[in-house]
Amino acid sequence: MTVDGRSLSYLDFGGPGRPLLALHGHFNEGRTFTKLAQALAPDWRVVAPDQRGHGFSDRAADFSRDGYVNDAAALIAHLGLTQVVVLGHSLGGVNAYQLAARYPRLVSALIVEDIGAEIDDDLSFCLTWPHRVPTRTALVERLGPSVRYLTDAIREFPDGWGLAFRPQDMVTSVGRVNGNHWEDWLSSDCPALLIHGTRSDTLTARHAEAMAARRPNTRLAELATGHTVHETDPSGFARTVRAFLDSL
Repeated sequence: MTVDGRSLSYLDFGGPGRPLLALHGHFNEGRTFTKLAQALAPDWRVVAPDQRGHGFSDRAADFSRDGYVNDAAALIAHLGLTQVVVLGHSLGGVNAYQLAARYPRLVSALIVEDIGAEIDDDLSFCLTWPHRVPTRTALVERLGPSVRYLTDAIREFPDGWGLAFRPQDMVTSVGRVNGNHWEDWLSSDCPALLIHGTRSDTLTARHAEAMAARRPNTRLAELATGHTVHETDPSGFARTVRAFLDSL
């Protein structure tokens, strides 16, 4: 689809089920939710976009909060959907609860994966990653230990091998995510599930508990993972999401 002259790519896993919009985090793309979509089928139709500047979607002039949220709203409208369950990991989690705050008629329920209402993150380490190298092997070597988080983003381009996003864009984007978003988190009251990875270096247990306690209709689930719960424990994540969805 096209939004403001930009191509916004998305995966629609299809099926007859109720719609669930799944929003990925920084460095990632929609296909990170493939296992979840398979686990939820046929009861749920998962739609997972590559958000602006990620995956196969075009870069944008900005990486503002409004930009991300309006892209999600435009995709829902493009598909002719209403009352969608919205799931988001990290960056996508903030986009999800801000979508619910700003477009309440579009969102019937929220699933937020390991991100808080107060954020102070730093992605500057990614600025050392190469733009292009001659071979995939060379790129993997240059990425070092970080490559395990970036496999889906590795691409071959006409001028060599690189990543499906620009590291500087990620630094710019997280700068727009950082801040106090309690007002947005508390502005909606649809059913919500907050999933916390107990070994996360992004969301603390105390902050997760405060988020669940302060917002009505919110439950907290904890899994023994780090920040990327859906990738580290896909089966446990799917069971947790399914149990919440079955309660709606």
